[in-house]
Amino acid sequence: MKLKLADMEGKQNHGTERQHKAESLIKELRILKDKVEHLEDQKIQYEKKLKATKVKLSFDFHTCTVYAENETRSKNLLTHCLTLCRLRRTQSGGFQGADSDAGQFRRGGLRATAGPRLTRTPESHDSERDMNIPFSQWTKEQVCGWLEDYGLGQYVSLTRQWVENGQTLLSATPQDFEKEMGMKHPLHRKKLQLALRAFTTKVIEKSSELDHIWVTRWLDDIGLPQYKDQFHEARVDGRMIQYLTVNDLLTLKVTSQLHHLSIKCAIHVLHANKFNPNCLRRRPGEEKQPSPSEVVQWSNHRVMEWLRAVDLAEYAPNLRGSGVHGGLVILEPRFSSETLALLLNIPPQKTLLRRHLATAFSALVGTQATQEKREYGNATGHVPLTTTAKVKPKKLGFTQFSHLRKRKPDDAADYICPIDSGALTVNGVSRSLHPRGNWLDGLQMFCV
Repeated sequence: MKLKLADMEGKQNHGTERQHKAESLIKELRILKDKVEHLEDQKIQYEKKLKATKVKLSFDFHTCTVYAENETRSKNLLTHCLTLCRLRRTQSGGFQGADSDAGQFRRGGLRATAGPRLTRTPESHDSERDMNIPFSQWTKEQVCGWLEDYGLGQYVSLTRQWVENGQTLLSATPQDFEKEMGMKHPLHRKKLQLALRAFTTKVIEKSSELDHIWVTRWLDDIGLPQYKDQFHEARVDGRMIQYLTVNDLLTLKVTSQLHHLSIKCAIHVLHANKFNPNCLRRRPGEEKQPSPSEVVQWSNHRVMEWLRAVDLAEYAPNLRGSGVHGGLVILEPRFSSETLALLLNIPPQKTLLRRHLATAFSALVGTQATQEKREYGNATGHVPLTTTAKVKPKKLGFTQFSHLRKRKPDDAADYICPIDSGALTVNGVSRSLHPRGNWLDGLQMFCV
């Protein structure tokens, strides 16, 4: 009986391992599927922009030819126009002309291919759209061209029928956007509102330089690639990220409490690094024992590399799609080695393996963070962080409806991670968020 029982346990363990491997393969297939869909979307954008470029070049060539026939100096003018068309074929953004330094390499300058960029740089705006002119004085065509560049090109047709000039949009309400432009998606309306507010206040935000294509790569970095389709469809860009609310994330079908916390901590890291697009570290560096201020900038892939370094390579693939990145590991006081063990699918009966993980986790986050996580976990009323908890939408009470119209559009009470520049540092972890220097509890106060 003992032999049979041992044999059955062996078969059961073997079956469990096969199941884990199968789940890992399924996750990898999903990641590959997401990447293929992303590449297909990029291909479509390339084809659209290439077609638009060809039409514009054809129009420019025709215009030059007409001028050449009517002007007395037709020969010189036609030669100049043909030269201009050839220059346009060799560039992806704007051509700087005589102001460019020919001996210095510059991004956004001339390239050998004619393929367009996914997004335009500030230098590549149409010459006919003078950015020094107030938005309220922009013509109908300038407004429609800006909407196209801003990722809201599907609304250009109805906008052209409604808008007289830029002031029409500045004076409009979200209800007007929905009625006149057919803008049903709430996050598209929010994207437009934030952009118009920036035109009005003339406040330059570093986050506005990050477009919606960058956001999809950012989701890969923080370990949440499964939401890329929703974020891409909503055209969520860098500026929108810092103004995301709980209900916005629910609109994007992000219902997991753990994933909400993951995005919250990731936004905090962006704030701390002044929305540097390359602040997350994807590959191991030369550091032997990284400090918490370095770990806080680790991407999901970098955390997986750490697991391989501490002899947990077989469980590393389970972190794909988990939302685990350095910011969540360091900044979220409820994220412990037990939470990580659950996400890695390490069986509870493997006590030695879990103990090894706990030791490595403590060494990673540092003594102070380990102590603070332990104190937070032992506090009265503490609710452990689980992998299955869901977030429910915030409901408005009866008394709140009367004040709904009085609320400011930039009310930060509901933001996932409100802006507080006095509590941020450029290099990762902030220790000025709490009077006693308790930066983990400070973050909890900062991002509620």
